[in-house]
Amino acid sequence: MPERRTIEAARKDKRAGMAPTTQAGEFVREEIHKIRRGQHGARSPEQAIPIGLSEARRAGVALAPPKKGKATERTRKSAAYAYAAGQHKRKPPRRPRVSRAVSQALKREPQNSASHRALSRHATRAASHRTASERAAAARKAAHTKGAAGRSAAARKGARTRSRRGK
Repeated sequence: MPERRTIEAARKDKRAGMAPTTQAGEFVREEIHKIRRGQHGARSPEQAIPIGLSEARRAGVALAPPKKGKATERTRKSAAYAYAAGQHKRKPPRRPRVSRAVSQALKREPQNSASHRALSRHATRAASHRTASERAAAARKAAHTKGAAGRSAAARKGARTRSRRGK
């Protein structure tokens, strides 16, 4: 169950006109914090991220399931179920035994899959699958939706990082 502040942050993103993926990012962030706190683990960042996306879909974020060929059939079906549940198209049956089994299985997984190093490795690998123009377009869109105050804060942060690294 997602925390109230995560749902509120996602709603705030929606009001600001941000994409469903940005709204879902709040849930992914919460999932990573849960893993770092030791509430449960994940085998890899590639597992931690879809857990967050699934939570987002169930919470009502309009994040469509992946298209055919983008993910396995099993993943697509699972995402479609979560999406339908979040959009009130389907009332999921309560399955306490399955829920408990999933929780116990996740508790046995390692916590270092949400470390800064693991996430950085994942981001680098994911970015390498995209073209330079795709990455540039994403950066332009991010700058456009950030707003003046956000851009200013990001510029200050970048300047601080550069000065720290001596560049």
